[in-house]
Amino acid sequence: MRLQSVVFLLLGFLATMSVRNQAIAGGWEPIKNINDPHVIDIANYAVTEHDKQAGLNLKLEKVISGETKVVDGIIYCLNITASDGSASNKYNLAVLEKLEQHFRNLTSFVPLQN
Repeated sequence: MRLQSVVFLLLGFLATMSVRNQAIAGGWEPIKNINDPHVIDIANYAVTEHDKQAGLNLKLEKVISGETKVVDGIIYCLNITASDGSASNKYNLAVLEKLEQHFRNLTSFVPLQN
């Protein structure tokens, strides 16, 4: 009985370390809830920043899909649709966020083929 307990504890520890090491290694993880308010906020930030930089007036329509990667902060890579009032287009964007420093930076915003 005692050996089983030790084995279960050891297996639990190894599983926890595996998950922890994957997070530290910074592998891309799919965003499970693309309608999460924080994800929508990141997408709106990206569209607003892109509008400022490019002199455009895009409006976010929706987040289609996305992934995150842990680095020195979190990189959000999102596929979105946005409209300029007359046409809706798909875009891929990347935002680096460091919550503890209240920092966000748009690193990429490119149109996708429809």
